[in-house]
Amino acid sequence: MLKGKVALVTGAGQGVGQGIALALATEGAKVVAIGRTLAKCEKTAELIAERGSEALALECDIKELGSLEAAVEATVEQFGTIDILVNNAQEVPLGTLHSVTDEAFEAGWLSGPVATLRLMKLCHPHLQGGGCIVNLASTAAKRWDASGYSAYAAVKEAIRALTRGAASEWAADGIRTNVVLPHAKSPGLEWWIENNPEESAAFIATIPMRRVGECEEDIGRFVATLCSDACAYVNGQSIAVDGGQAYMG
Repeated sequence: MLKGKVALVTGAGQGVGQGIALALATEGAKVVAIGRTLAKCEKTAELIAERGSEALALECDIKELGSLEAAVEATVEQFGTIDILVNNAQEVPLGTLHSVTDEAFEAGWLSGPVATLRLMKLCHPHLQGGGCIVNLASTAAKRWDASGYSAYAAVKEAIRALTRGAASEWAADGIRTNVVLPHAKSPGLEWWIENNPEESAAFIATIPMRRVGECEEDIGRFVATLCSDACAYVNGQSIAVDGGQAYMG
């Protein structure tokens, strides 16, 4: 489905990013796994190699423009181009408005919408003529009670706005851009479930399928399909991969 394609995935050392990287590789893509911790990205690359695909692991601080530039340069040097960009990595500011510090919100802004925009622009020359961008956001803005989640939702909603802009402006360049809003068993969510059993049980009960998605099997495989020719006419969409919890209309 993706044989011969080159995919750059941020935050690929664990969780959803790793699940997406593995799913893309399973479909034949060559994957560049980037993240803050090189050892974790190298583990993802090893898992990809075991599946018979090629991978490159790179250390990258997505909040730094120079680090993003170096990652794109290394990707093109290794594989010649970039066909798929997945913006997954982000630090998220969680808490009430009074409890979220300026530093936490700024980190969420820099690692989220700013990094997403920078990397989309850096990859644009290589994506032209058939490339695909998948950005990761959240259904947090659809919560009926935004208490404790508004700062988190704000930086994620900015990513959705940028996605719509790229979808509108770059479709003529042959680039599709969509955003996925997942519920998945990331390390962060697993920690939250373990430490907040009552709240997490109530949360899972609001998911019609009564379970949280698997990083590779549910989220990764969907992203791989979205990047394939099977979805060649899908552009500018916000797609909740969340077992039916959020209504994105």
